Amino acid sequence: MVQPIWTRLSDGYPEDLAGSVVLAVGLWLRFDPETVSLLNGEGAPDTFFIGVYILIVAGGLVMVVGFFGCCGAVRESQCLLGSFFACLLIIFGAEVAAGVFGFLNKDKIIEDVQNFYAKTYNENNNGTLITSYHKVLNCCGTKATPCGDLEDSKDCEAGIEEFFNSRLYLIGYTGIGIAGVMIIGMIFSMVLCCAIRNTREVI
Repeated sequence: MVQPIWTRLSDGYPEDLAGSVVLAVGLWLRFDPETVSLLNGEGAPDTFFIGVYILIVAGGLVMVVGFFGCCGAVRESQCLLGSFFACLLIIFGAEVAAGVFGFLNKDKIIEDVQNFYAKTYNENNNGTLITSYHKVLNCCGTKATPCGDLEDSKDCEAGIEEFFNSRLYLIGYTGIGIAGVMIIGMIFSMVLCCAIRNTREVI
């Protein structure tokens, strides 16, 4: 029995599209010149990039898993659809765990970058890395050691918090979006799997 086109499209194709979007966002965050310039120094914290790597891996896995959904829908294979559902469930669980970890450590990530900047600034406030912070964040100095030549500029601790909050929220919203797509994919895969089984039982 040939399944309706909307049923086939509901399995695999949305996951491939969502995976592509997540992968693109992850790669942009990883290779964004502004972000890289702030976390490129020796001893720079890597906790932010851990979340980015999780996003990249999740996007790649969802794209691969989406292939199983497409094949399962086209071939009306319960095995492939079951594998598709199981893989989505595992990825969904991993994303929830990563999301909880990121939420609980959001302040620590920002604090690590602030401490890294303060340490580097106190050691050499005219270095290339410090110049990158001042240029990208439009800031200068810290609350404890403000810049004397830029009175109207905000301190870099506030700039770091603002900058990385926006990046972390982007990671969070992207994760929520792909989680929603995966839930829809799991529902449709089970509906299609049950429909195939019922059809074969009738035949």
